[in-house]
Formats: sequence, structure tokens, C-alpha cells
Amino acid sequence: MQHQVASREEWLAARLGLLKEEKEQTKRSDELARRRQELPWVRVGKEYRFDTDEGKVSLADLFRGRSQLLIYHFMFGPDYTAGCPSCSSVADGFNGFVVHLANHDVTLSAVSRAPLAKLQAYKQRMGWNFPWASSLGRDFNFDFNASLTEEDQRQGAVYNYRREPALTVLGIGDAMTKRGEGPVAEMAAMTGTDVAAYTRERPGMSAFVLEAGVVYHTYSSFSRGLDGLWGMYQWLDRAPKGRNETGVWWRRHDEYETLTQKASSCCHAE
Repeated sequence: MQHQVASREEWLAARLGLLKEEKEQTKRSDELARRRQELPWVRVGKEYRFDTDEGKVSLADLFRGRSQLLIYHFMFGPDYTAGCPSCSSVADGFNGFVVHLANHDVTLSAVSRAPLAKLQAYKQRMGWNFPWASSLGRDFNFDFNASLTEEDQRQGAVYNYRREPALTVLGIGDAMTKRGEGPVAEMAAMTGTDVAAYTRERPGMSAFVLEAGVVYHTYSSFSRGLDGLWGMYQWLDRAPKGRNETGVWWRRHDEYETLTQKASSCCHAE
């Protein structure tokens, strides 16, 4: 696309117009944050258990002595051979700010249905140190709408507060998969699964508070509601060409060719 080229004065006028709209969006975001915090709390009555590096623990234990808990529902199902590449790119940002959250009375933890040993191995591969618990064989991810059963897929499950269409292809709702084609199939292959197994896990986050020994669920978000947690997109949205996407362009951070390798390849091209 041929982009407009302007004088500095013309650019400044356009930039000031955009700045006004950005300020309006910031104020709107502040208002939405306030309304999230005003949502009513729901007491968590079920006794959830998790496998962690410290052994079997309860949901209250995941708070690690703090009053607030943020859980990222990381797509890593029991049949996956590696974590979802999209969730992996989101989680790349966790290491940097988990310590800041911890010092602000907030614990951040990922939860997945893969066995703990798989999570530990993948965590080591990625160089991550944030807490990550396994809910394998338990109801947690299903109860908080981040995992589906095969029956859910056949009948049409509720995800992101809407019911997906019933059986189309291989028991997969059209809402996420576009009939199992394109990027979803590519990402399924990157986790060593097929589309059906891959899409039985869904991305999401849930917030909890611990008060007087009682755990309450306060908030959950899914799908595009997680965009703000995806650090690379916040930068791309400010880059000259924006997201500029064609399919699944990102990889796990240890799967990219290095700039040195690319330069070497160019220099030795025939």
C-alpha cells in the first residue's frame, strides 16, 4: 500500500487529532477497569486440587499467602507434546512482571490440564519461572470454561459467554476453528495434536480473591478479551505496519531463526 508522506506540520496536526481519540480511549479503559473491580464476587464452593512443584495443593494454596490470584488458562492439554504457541507468546511476558505483582499482593499462576511433568519440562525449555499448576483429571478448567469435553464439542459448548454451534466437522464448533482449517490447524500441528484435541483447550484468565479464608471468583475473560495481556501486540499496534499478519507468523521464542543465521544465509545465497 502506498502510504501518504506529509510535512512535519501536517503530521503534527494529524497526530494531535489522533491523540485526542487516544485520550478518550484511555479514559474509557480506566472506566472499564473500575467496573471490573465492581463486579460481584461468587463464592467458590468446590474443593479444587492441583499438582504443583510443591506437591498437591488447593486453590487457596495457589494464592501463596497473598489475597489476590490471577490465573492464566494456558492451552496445554494432556495430549499436547508442547504448549500452544499463542499462549506461549503471551506467557513470555509473565517472567518480567510476576515479581511486581507478587509485591503488590497479587499472585500470577498458569493452570493447564497437561501432566505436571510435561509442564515442568516445557517451562524449563522456555526459561520461565512463574508458577504453573496442573489440573489434570480435575474439574477446574472445565468449570471455568477453559476446557471442553468431546461431548461439549459435539453438542456445542459455551465459550466466551456464548454457545458455539453444534457438531460440524469432527465435533468442532465453527466459532473458533472455521471448520478446522487455516491457522487453527497449523497451531494444532505445532502442539502435536489434531484440531479436535487442540481446541478442547481454550485461552482465558480468571481472577480470585481470598478473604477470611474463603475464595471468591471475581472475573474471567477469554478470546479477544486477552489481547491486552499479549505484550507483543501492544507493540505491534504502534509499529508503522501494525500487526501486518498473514496466518500464524509467530513461533515459540526458541524456534525463530536468529538474525545472525538469516544474515549468514543471505550472504551465502547463490
